[in-house]
Amino acid sequence: MEIAYSFAGLVVGIIVGLTGIGGGALMTPILIVVFGIPPVTAVSTDLLYAAITKFGGSITYTRKKLVEWKVVLLLLGGSIPGALFTLNYLEGLGGLEKIEHLMNITLGVSLVLTSIAVFFRTKIRNSVVKLKGTAFEKHGRRYRPYVTLLMGIILGSLVTLSSVGAGALGTALLIVLYPRMSMQSIVGTDLVHAVVLTGIAGAGHYSMGNVDLWLLLYLVIGSLPGVFLGSHLGSKLSPRVIQPIMGTLLLAIGMRFVLAG
Repeated sequence: MEIAYSFAGLVVGIIVGLTGIGGGALMTPILIVVFGIPPVTAVSTDLLYAAITKFGGSITYTRKKLVEWKVVLLLLGGSIPGALFTLNYLEGLGGLEKIEHLMNITLGVSLVLTSIAVFFRTKIRNSVVKLKGTAFEKHGRRYRPYVTLLMGIILGSLVTLSSVGAGALGTALLIVLYPRMSMQSIVGTDLVHAVVLTGIAGAGHYSMGNVDLWLLLYLVIGSLPGVFLGSHLGSKLSPRVIQPIMGTLLLAIGMRFVLAG
């Protein structure tokens, strides 16, 4: 079984390297559906898995000065309280069955939203770029910090409950809110925010005794070479081919959890 966990990490790592989509959107459903791991353990372990696998990428973007730290702080200003509130809510919820039901529903909704973000990422960016310099954009800048904080709260709650959303959803939100940022800066900013958020949420779940450290180790062993391999293969594949396939896959998985919940 340990080899199977590492193989799953390898496969997810390759897909992450190919598509840039966060591993949580794929790893958590695999752990629950394929390996039969309880949702609480799957989500909790995957949060720390995401923090570890994304940490290396965040360092690279930081060194290249492709991180907008003001935006990161605004997002964290919302997402950290959102994560802590959600963790506190889970502790007081009582009963594993209630927690797993809530996690299954949230996981399904998060996957559906992520699939939409993947499907329409290019169209969203093109539409937002057209608004540059318009009165609508200038008016929106005034409220942008408050909207960023609010989106951080929502992301913090979603990620803590499902381990999904810090990647594709976070990127889509930044594209809409900060159209003047380059795509590289958006990815770098989202990565740094995701590392901190998943790390804090994962640590909170660990303190509740929900994390399987051996499972985490086997996943990381497989995923690190997978991400490296996928990133090299990804340069040869067109996003026009990859995005619809991944969007359809995530939508199908998400609907499975929504209907099952």
